[in-house]
Amino acid sequence: MNFKRLPSALVLGLLLAGHAVAATPEPRPNILLILADDLGYSDLGAFGGEISTPRLDQLAKDGVQLTGMYGAPTCSPTRAMLMSGTDNHLAGLGSMAEGLQPFQRGKPGYEGFLNQRSYSIAELLRDGGYHTLMAGKWHLGLAPDQGPDQRGFEQSFTLLEGGAAHFKPARVAPSKLEQVHYRENGLPVEVPDDFYSTDFYTDKLISYLQNTPKDGKPFFAYAAYTSPHWPLQAPESYLQKYQGRYDQGYDSVRLARIARMKKLGLLAADFQPAQPLPANPKLPQWEQLSPEQQKLEARKMEIYAAMVDNLDHNIGRLLDYLRKSGQYDNTLIVFMSDNGAAGENHAQFYPVAANTDNSYANLGRRGSQIDYGLRWAEVSAAPLHLFKGTTAEGGISVPALMRLPKALQRQGLEPGVARVDDLAPTFLALAGLPLPAVAGKHPITGRSLLPLLAGQGSPHAAAPLAGELFGNSYYREGNLKLLGVRPQVGFGDAPQPLQWQLFDLSTDRGERHDLAAEQPQTVQRLRQAWQDYAQRVGVVFPPAAKTASVP
Repeated sequence: MNFKRLPSALVLGLLLAGHAVAATPEPRPNILLILADDLGYSDLGAFGGEISTPRLDQLAKDGVQLTGMYGAPTCSPTRAMLMSGTDNHLAGLGSMAEGLQPFQRGKPGYEGFLNQRSYSIAELLRDGGYHTLMAGKWHLGLAPDQGPDQRGFEQSFTLLEGGAAHFKPARVAPSKLEQVHYRENGLPVEVPDDFYSTDFYTDKLISYLQNTPKDGKPFFAYAAYTSPHWPLQAPESYLQKYQGRYDQGYDSVRLARIARMKKLGLLAADFQPAQPLPANPKLPQWEQLSPEQQKLEARKMEIYAAMVDNLDHNIGRLLDYLRKSGQYDNTLIVFMSDNGAAGENHAQFYPVAANTDNSYANLGRRGSQIDYGLRWAEVSAAPLHLFKGTTAEGGISVPALMRLPKALQRQGLEPGVARVDDLAPTFLALAGLPLPAVAGKHPITGRSLLPLLAGQGSPHAAAPLAGELFGNSYYREGNLKLLGVRPQVGFGDAPQPLQWQLFDLSTDRGERHDLAAEQPQTVQRLRQAWQDYAQRVGVVFPPAAKTASVP
């Protein structure tokens, strides 16, 4: 059966009905997956941001803009779910390798890499007749047998670690941040002197696409960018583009974004955004900063915006290549961030080296090492609550775009709930490949998004979602969300009792109005449902919680 000659509605109907497993569409669609690193929910123009992102904004207009997409709270758990199509606790990233606690080490699902009991979407697509290509961040294992070349990618250039300087590492006295591993097809390589991560990964992936054999096979290409992940560094030509843009401070930028989101129809006119964290000596408001502090804070956000702008430019280069090579119309293009905006202080884990130059004049250039901090993370997460590392909406809600192949094209806003582990089954369905069933492997538990993309609603409307990381937890049943937040969040925190909150996201996605006191029976029911989930996927509790039936 030649699906290309059928009306698009019928094609999608056949795919939804599962007939594509028996009769693969010819030619099958290419798949381009683009992952940004720590990009906040409202950073793109299409999501209300003031940063110039015309290529992604056009992609949003040409495709489906997903406003209800979830990742995991941090990067490697999201990548594990993306690759495996199942819960990160089953796939080996129950916690980030860098954040494993003594009570978690050696436990199933806490290996710190994509374990062999999990599928890899690259392996499944390769075995199903796809060329598989990758450039960028792996963060799913450092050992030789854990890299992308061992998990289904025919061509790969990768940074194995979760973060690195965006310029070439120093040869003399490199900082911890620069002591990283680059691999091409599993072999150690040195990056060139003019290396800038986003530019280089784009060059490499385009070269792989150009040199892929012209044998009629479609491709699965994965662009795993490290931008705009810390440290804030951008090419020289971008560094002054946003000068003065953020001089008015956090609240001004945040409120302007929310106003644009309402104008774009992303938020209702009466939407109540999340409230910023209360001010304290370590977390002052803009008005409490000195003029010199304000100047520094504004500069940080200028550099962050420059990184996002450059990222957009490079994604445009990928899309231009597809157009020029005649492959654009038959390519599924997926763009998303891996988690919410990043507010953590990385200096806690990556001490600033003696040769680091964080002078104001050098910020954003080679040798600098700065974050943009919690207050700007609140801006990037607008209008949502909290940020990366938490299971609040600002920690797991991510900007996402999907452009379907021309034969299945649909445009518009899609508010239905989806999650990153839904991508693997979606790719398989669109490729006409069955869900795998191999003894000893964790099944793919994500759900195909083809019904959602056809306007038939979220696959999770009747299928609750649940997650956990660093003890922070959530359970979402329809629009009800049980949120478990520990007073301290992030790497290495001592276990603290969970504080359970209940929100109705249909009217309160800003998570402002806790309903737990009003609906104690609902809280208890969802807590038990979360406990059942935790036992099913093997969440490892701290010793103090072992005796509690519901932590």
